[in-house]
Amino acid sequence: MAAERIGFIGVGLMGHGMAKNILEKGYALKVLAHRNRAPVEDLLGRGATEAKSARDIAETSDAVVLCVTGSPEVEALVGGSDGLASPGREITIVDCSTSDPSSTVRLSAELAQKGITFLDAPLSRTPADAEAGTLDVMCGGTEAQFSLVRPLLATFAARIIHTGPVGSAHTMKLLNNFIAMGYGALYAEALALGAKAGLTPQVFDSVIRDGRMDSPFYRTFFKWVLERDPNAHRFALRNALKDMTYLAAFANASGAANPLGAAVRNSYALAVNAGKGDDFVPMLADFIAATNGVSLVKE
Repeated sequence: MAAERIGFIGVGLMGHGMAKNILEKGYALKVLAHRNRAPVEDLLGRGATEAKSARDIAETSDAVVLCVTGSPEVEALVGGSDGLASPGREITIVDCSTSDPSSTVRLSAELAQKGITFLDAPLSRTPADAEAGTLDVMCGGTEAQFSLVRPLLATFAARIIHTGPVGSAHTMKLLNNFIAMGYGALYAEALALGAKAGLTPQVFDSVIRDGRMDSPFYRTFFKWVLERDPNAHRFALRNALKDMTYLAAFANASGAANPLGAAVRNSYALAVNAGKGDDFVPMLADFIAATNGVSLVKE
């Protein structure tokens, strides 16, 4: 796809870095603005052009990358009289959002009848990795479809894994986020219990760090807990709840029991329903501590 024209919708925390890397690797790029003009203006200064609508992007692109919140946003961008499917052109749509797998499978089948290829390619890692071009990407589709989009994905990803048919990547992404958000809920509850016993986050960290339970996710989580760095892990609690809700729907549809998933979801639901939805995942630790009448911050 070295000479292809690429459209990009969703140049936010993750999307800006991805779009920047697509441009820097020599692709022609057209972006669609949403609320925040700053990343759009930066990309225009680097040589991108701006679309007027999703239809405009579809009419002038060969492949379109979506990096939005979830399935409702994806479905709105694809459908309608001004959506990506409206021109009826044979384009490839790559959904890098964390979406509901059932929606992904349905959309892919519907769009295939119009000659449009719809693939799932959700992301792992952080906005810093998006800027550096070192994201992890899972991709669902046929072998031929995966081979076609791999060069595009390689502009912003260091690890690219073909997970199987369409929908399998979004399923794997939910499982990945279940593990990550599960650890976040565990850390938050363990810290609160420790604080009840007089164990500070610093003591907690001195035991876990460099031990068997250490991990990159632990390090970013504790960059907030110990250093109060708000940019440590910029993933909103409301998005964590959204992903865990998708996981619950997937489990229900498959008839699987997932008691741990329900417990993890409830940890985030408590925080979001208390008005903390815009806080980032590591900040769950402060909320759980406060609900237990303790603080993780030195007085």
